[in-house]
Amino acid sequence: MSSQTERLERLITEESGECCDADIEGRLDSLRSCQSETPPDPDADLTALKTLGNETRYSIVRLLKAADRELCVCEINPTVDVSDSAISHALSDLHDAGLVARRKDGTWRYYEATDRAEALLTALDETRGAER
Repeated sequence: MSSQTERLERLITEESGECCDADIEGRLDSLRSCQSETPPDPDADLTALKTLGNETRYSIVRLLKAADRELCVCEINPTVDVSDSAISHALSDLHDAGLVARRKDGTWRYYEATDRAEALLTALDETRGAER
């Protein structure tokens, strides 16, 4: 038994009254099978979550979701209390993370929340304050 599994052995012993190497291996096999639920390349998920972890970007995505339509940058600027360059940078980060779609129409640029952004915000809304 390695030092990595000593605490696991104590846990299993406390739970069931006894523990052998087969019990430890069985528990570890069960936990390893749970890891298959993790995507093999979680970078896109981690990027999306990191991107939402900024107040300006979060506020913009919330605004776009609530508007339920495309918004021009000129509509976003007055509602978010940061500089124009900060909004531009935030929108670029959100686009790169797949959380907003953008299109250009002449000199105007329009943004809307993607389905992924809406799903993440909905998940947050549904779990806010949830008790275990």
